[in-house]
Amino acid sequence: MGNSSKLSLVLIGLILGASLVACDDGRAGAQDAAKQLASAVAALDVGSVAFDGKDAGAANEQLKGVFQALDPDKPSVEAGELKLESGTATVPLTYSWNIGPKEWKYTVSAQLKKSGAKWLTVWNPAMLVPELADGEILSMSAESPQRAAILGAGDVPLVTYRPVVNVGIDKPLLGGADATASATKIAQLVGVDPAAYVRQVEATGAEAFVAAITLREDGRTVTDEQIAAIPGARAIPGSLPLAPTRTFARALLGTAAPASAEQIEASNGALKPGDTTGTGGLQQQYDAQLRGTDATVIRAQKAGLTAAELQASPDPRRILFQVEGTPGTPLKTTLDLNLQQLAEGVLAKVGPASAIVALRPSTGAVLAAASGPGSNGYDTALLGQYAPGSIFKIVDSLAMLRNGMTPESMVECPETLTVDGRTFKNAEGYPASSLGSVTLRDAFAHSCNTAFINARDGVSQAQLESAATSLGVAVEAPALGAAAFLGSVPGEAQGTEHAASMIGQGKVLLSPLAAAVMAGSVGKGAPVEPQLVLNPGAGTPDPSAAPTASTPAPVATPTVSAEPPAETSVTPVTAAEAASLADMMRAVVTSGHAGFLATVPGAPVGAKTGTAEFGNEDPPKTHAWIVAVHGDLAVAVFVEDGGLGATTSGPLLKEFLTAAG
Repeated sequence: MGNSSKLSLVLIGLILGASLVACDDGRAGAQDAAKQLASAVAALDVGSVAFDGKDAGAANEQLKGVFQALDPDKPSVEAGELKLESGTATVPLTYSWNIGPKEWKYTVSAQLKKSGAKWLTVWNPAMLVPELADGEILSMSAESPQRAAILGAGDVPLVTYRPVVNVGIDKPLLGGADATASATKIAQLVGVDPAAYVRQVEATGAEAFVAAITLREDGRTVTDEQIAAIPGARAIPGSLPLAPTRTFARALLGTAAPASAEQIEASNGALKPGDTTGTGGLQQQYDAQLRGTDATVIRAQKAGLTAAELQASPDPRRILFQVEGTPGTPLKTTLDLNLQQLAEGVLAKVGPASAIVALRPSTGAVLAAASGPGSNGYDTALLGQYAPGSIFKIVDSLAMLRNGMTPESMVECPETLTVDGRTFKNAEGYPASSLGSVTLRDAFAHSCNTAFINARDGVSQAQLESAATSLGVAVEAPALGAAAFLGSVPGEAQGTEHAASMIGQGKVLLSPLAAAVMAGSVGKGAPVEPQLVLNPGAGTPDPSAAPTASTPAPVATPTVSAEPPAETSVTPVTAAEAASLADMMRAVVTSGHAGFLATVPGAPVGAKTGTAEFGNEDPPKTHAWIVAVHGDLAVAVFVEDGGLGATTSGPLLKEFLTAAG
């Protein structure tokens, strides 16, 4: 073999040797160890990681303690490009946490040390969080902004923070007094169930304050002296977003209070203990808009800081990351504070479920939507579904006008009328002088059932449906911004069902809101599109947000509105048609059975009464209705079980209109 050949073999051997050394520098093992470390830290479980000079179990406990405040969140962790130097490897670990809507991202270094064939992780808390020292942990505080107000017409605050007192037993103040005896006394004083409150007090620790009730500061009758006379009892001042009174528009607005455990659990992390959240009505529907977002601060601090140390200056903690909170946005509504209170005052003495809805025809603004005490928390005003009775003759009349009739056209009003074996008659006390051939105006003014049923052959059910939608009912209500039912009028009906539709019975249903819209469309001379919420943000109409009632609606679950008429184009009521309807509504006051409204001051009142039978009793129970237009005000009054519209709802309407001015 020549010298050149020997030299070549030596060079090849050197090259191969160098390659083997390069392959055996441990980089692959270090990279595997770094990836395993990143994966273990991301899972917040390093119990299977091999450490240099640190027990894996102890390291795992320390890691869990560091990140406990962020539980149940976990980070994503990625190992970056590894640097290798004589048996030691340094690897960057990039952490990413989702803290509310923001990402908290940082990069730290971890060290690995080769031990034989294995790579061990060098334990250092700073590989978890930048500059974290032994004995330090993270803390996270979330501060909720004050809940935004619900505003009424003219931006008058309807729901805003008002002073309250939380009354209960502060157990450290008991001294040697008997907790059960004190709990019983405070429960009796504030009117809560003593047995339930005693159990609550007995179930809490020795340092607890156990609230029995939260009372409005304004007008409370339980005095500080009465509370102080009970050992351990205490009244702690606070504030809550409240309406002017406990009952003010409660079914419509809902309530806001500290979130319950059930609400927190159902919120998927949106709520935490201590947060204020809405229940029912607009408070629930627009909860996110009103609540805003929390400010979140993550700090590093020594473990076990006392309350005094936490309040020291300068702050012994250091801020690592923070998310600015955003205040809630006030919800603007059209509700008129005075008219809503007036409506509720008028209904205060009514026993059955009831409602008054008042709106401004020119704009559609809902000024009052009151549900009476007999509604038991149900939003009768907006969600009720009831047969409208003779107020629906406004719809009948529009259909008849469109078929060529006028208020002066003659119609036949017999005492009774039989359709397919079912006998229809007029209301008790119907004047004999308005029987026989009478004008449409007279039949409308005295509410002749038989005259309108007689017209059924000339007015199809589809024409009734079309006339209803022309007056703004039995349609969707996209501008309202709240859960509501605007009525349902079937497009097809035969025989007695069609005859019943002509007097607002059968399958015809309206809510008090829909009734006010119908009357308002006459007053406006065009369909009224009701509006309640002026700046709907984070909220959609949700019938489930309405409080449930002990007295359910007469028809299953309330829907946001009726299904839009299939393949039916809406022809808006015209000014000329509305003028004829207004003329007939005025006749109800000047010559019909709503003459009691003639003395209402101000603009002339036009009205229509309605009585609708329901149930199977003999004689049947009746819904009592009346609608009216008074200048730029349209009002519907409804009593679920109320006799005649004129005699039951009529006086309520007169009281409301007279006081409204």
